[in-house]
Amino acid sequence: MPSSVRNSLDWILEALERDAGYLRKRMFGCDAAYIDGLLYLVVADREEPFNGLLVCTSHDRHAALIEEMPALKPHPVIGKWLYVRQADPAFEDIVEKMTALVLARDERIGVEPPPRNRRSKSVLPKP
Repeated sequence: MPSSVRNSLDWILEALERDAGYLRKRMFGCDAAYIDGLLYLVVADREEPFNGLLVCTSHDRHAALIEEMPALKPHPVIGKWLYVRQADPAFEDIVEKMTALVLARDERIGVEPPPRNRRSKSVLPKP
């Protein structure tokens, strides 16, 4: 996706913009939300399996989040993160709950971003 094309899921990140710790960055042709230096969410409006909300978390925190929001599933490519497809009927409810959890700094979500390595290869296909 060219950088001049807006992400159709920008509205998800609007709820986070007023937080003083919020930072938005491009990641894999998608948009990532950071709060206080931790990576929390990635909004992706590309081809499946990158068309929805990715929740940045770890395997040990999956069960608690899935119990609360059963529409969340491990992402098929980035399995350490959870995912809800944009086409899922629960998508908007999950988005609302997740943005509230991010703003509350819920300990079940948010990960340290990996160090940048210019030579590393993305797990996503190029847009």
